[in-house]
Amino acid sequence: MKAFVIVLASLATLLAVGGASKVRYDNFKVFKIRTKSVEQQKWIEKLASDSKNFNLWHSGNKEVHIMVNPQKLINLQNYTRSYSLPMEVMVSNVQSLIDGEQSTRSADDTSSFGWTRYYPLSAIEAFLDDILTKYPSVTSAIDIGTSYEGRKIRGIKISYKEGNPGIFIESNIHAREWITSATATWLINELLTSTDEKVRNLAENHDWYIVPVLNVDGFAYTHTTDRMWRKTRQPVDGSDCIGADPNRNYDSHWMENGGASSNPCDETYAGSQPFSEPEVKALADYVASIKDRLNIMLAFHSYSQVLLTPYGWTKDPPENNDDLIAVAKAYSDAVLELPYQTKYTYGATADVMYFASGACNDWAYSEQNISLSYTIEFRDTGRYGFILPPIQILPHCEDTLTGLLALVEKADELGYLALKY
Repeated sequence: MKAFVIVLASLATLLAVGGASKVRYDNFKVFKIRTKSVEQQKWIEKLASDSKNFNLWHSGNKEVHIMVNPQKLINLQNYTRSYSLPMEVMVSNVQSLIDGEQSTRSADDTSSFGWTRYYPLSAIEAFLDDILTKYPSVTSAIDIGTSYEGRKIRGIKISYKEGNPGIFIESNIHAREWITSATATWLINELLTSTDEKVRNLAENHDWYIVPVLNVDGFAYTHTTDRMWRKTRQPVDGSDCIGADPNRNYDSHWMENGGASSNPCDETYAGSQPFSEPEVKALADYVASIKDRLNIMLAFHSYSQVLLTPYGWTKDPPENNDDLIAVAKAYSDAVLELPYQTKYTYGATADVMYFASGACNDWAYSEQNISLSYTIEFRDTGRYGFILPPIQILPHCEDTLTGLLALVEKADELGYLALKY
């Protein structure tokens, strides 16, 4: 869900790779700007929305992260200087991060699927096929549906026995957030292979429904063409811009309170109508068909290190807000105890981040009565942003599993894992 990067194909230089052209971000920088008022923050957000030279990565709590075309840096500097706004470099060259991320390959990770580098969609699908072959008694394939470009949206169910409470994980709805599908595939493997007693209990006493890559078209595009692509790939009638923000496309308070954009060129474009994006409609139909089996809904995103509870479209708290916060706190506290000392904050989307309407966690909570629904924004807080180095995949996955163990334990303690059917 995080941030709003706009495609820069018309401004970035192009590099021919295997007959295709990859968008490059040479010398594009990301700055952290501390604003003094909501009005200043909104002005910078509008700058990113109105121009392909400026791209919002994060905005919230009077702090903005913005990626800048080097040719237009002076424009941003003039504004920040005129209002004496502190501005510091977070990423000095976006392309260098991309190059480092995509070239990493360890000696022990060249012949099999692993978690020391990032993989394209075809490799993730092969991993799922391998898992289904190796563990036929406890895994089954989930056919979510078909994307706009005709790709299958695949998931996997892990169930050791009948009658378990259900946990659903939606991942990589935003195409560029690669750490999410890496984490989802690692979690699948861990639930099936770990010998740790707590993990075995987590695996065997809950049914897991995991969709590693929901936005399959956009994800494929990030590997072939533009690493920073966020949206779906469906054309928009009457516009040259492509795609919608799938996490603003759910039929739950769609487009309310400025929580999404009606401009097809914006990264938070909500689509022409709720469920206009086939990927989102397919997932919603599947979740609705099994909602009585689901106790927890989790949406994996990056970045910011925060657990977001409902709501994103209003600041009014949900009925079980105290419990939602208590479960989120359990996740945060557990992760902080690990040697990595990764700090997660938590709270309602509209309070701790920004207004976001039509999002998955709100839809699951409000429309499907899944009382524990979270968006989890993964590492980091801006040093690498969406381009998290592969060396951090495994430490991050350890953080996530530790957090999930605590989250599920607290949910059980509060009575949320009782059977719903």
